[in-house]
Amino acid sequence: MMQYLLSLTIWTPIITGVLVLFASRNDCLARYLALVGALIATILSLVVFINFDSTISPLQFVEHVEWIPSLNIFYSLGVDGIAMPFLFLNNFITLLVIIAGWKVIKYKVAFYNSMFLVMTGFISGAFCAVDAMLFYVFFEAMLIPMYLIIGVWGSSNRVYAAIKFFLYTLLGSLLMLIALIYLYNVSNKTFNIFMFYHTQLAMLPQILIFIAFFFSFAVKVPMWPVHTWLPDAHPEAPTGGSMVLAAITLKLGGYGFFRFILPIVPDASRLLSGFMITLSLIAIVYIGLVAVVQKDMKKLVAYSSISHMGFVTLACFMFVGNNLNAWAMQGAIVQMISHGFISAAMFMCIGVMYDRIHSRNIADYGGVASKMPIFATFFMLFSMANSGLPGTSGFVGEFMVIMGAVQTNLIYAALAGLTLILGAGYTLWMYKRTIFGVITNPHVADMKDVNISEFLVLLLLGIAVIYMGVYPEVFVAKMQVGVRDVMHYAMQSKLK
Repeated sequence: MMQYLLSLTIWTPIITGVLVLFASRNDCLARYLALVGALIATILSLVVFINFDSTISPLQFVEHVEWIPSLNIFYSLGVDGIAMPFLFLNNFITLLVIIAGWKVIKYKVAFYNSMFLVMTGFISGAFCAVDAMLFYVFFEAMLIPMYLIIGVWGSSNRVYAAIKFFLYTLLGSLLMLIALIYLYNVSNKTFNIFMFYHTQLAMLPQILIFIAFFFSFAVKVPMWPVHTWLPDAHPEAPTGGSMVLAAITLKLGGYGFFRFILPIVPDASRLLSGFMITLSLIAIVYIGLVAVVQKDMKKLVAYSSISHMGFVTLACFMFVGNNLNAWAMQGAIVQMISHGFISAAMFMCIGVMYDRIHSRNIADYGGVASKMPIFATFFMLFSMANSGLPGTSGFVGEFMVIMGAVQTNLIYAALAGLTLILGAGYTLWMYKRTIFGVITNPHVADMKDVNISEFLVLLLLGIAVIYMGVYPEVFVAKMQVGVRDVMHYAMQSKLK
């Protein structure tokens, strides 16, 4: 079983998702079948996490099967310390999404659960792929279920948001495909990602490849100024869609910087590092200011995600001389995992309130704590974590990135640190206006506290946020060797 553990993790939710479609006439059966499939996939990813040996460099749980031998394309899988935590995060969040939609989703229940399961398998495949074309197939395939999730179960402007999300991501991906084909032709006719690391490239091809990869992964992160699809997609997506979008799909962009850009085109990365740092700091500071003035809770958290993910791209391009910053690199991965937990929790909390009075406007709330004390407690925890409170996971990654920034440039560190102030400002202000004060909306007076499924989702996310905040070493130790290997290739010149 261990030999095919990654394939089982990838294909279990996909196959289960297909089976769930056949249960479309029985909503109860569809829900339970989806829950079992998501639970099995989560357990399998947890087995990968536990059995991953953090002391050795090579890829682990490797699978290698011929797929299209005439083109030297293989079904090749493997995980290192960078990919492995995201495999668990992906399946864990999907399990919570299935639980969260248990009573809320009443329209096309089987189709809804099926799309999330299939998308989970595709995303896991992207994180595990060693062959670049296999990565591309999974990377593109996940667009389809997310497009349908937004387009079918979204709000009034859902079709526009779904199309915008699809077109933005597709355009960047096509540029990536061109770059992969070029690398195939200059790398002894192979699509093996790790063979690309040894390919010598002149500066001009490196810059062009950098640009192609940049548009693909920057849209996913999303970086300023290609971020505009996200504030449209989040308000229109259902709660589960927002949870997966923020917690998982954004991380594929950050993962792409680690897996493709830094080790394949290191000279171009150093040359363009100032440009990337500038865009990242704009995202951190400017988008944080944009979040402050939002009236829609979902838009506020969406802009918050852009600001927090700016830490990731900032960390990827902070060089000390010709050397990458180890503190910052590890902090970027910790930040992505932490943001996965926190953003999913924030969107879940907003979804809980929306399901009761069908409004995302902050002004429509107030006094929720008096009617939903358990919910208000959870929301306080996640709001504090989103603000970077020590003792929560939100503090750890940002602290590590700022520590690395101090070694590179004190101004970078000061500007990055500003997001902690802005984050506390817009998050706690939103919390204060929605949760405290007197009840002015009669619909708020009728609100009831969390049900069992909502409580379970919030409890599991709360445990994850606190555990990672108190004991981040569990994650940091697993990724250190993988980060070291990426840094090794990223600090070598590949110029011909």
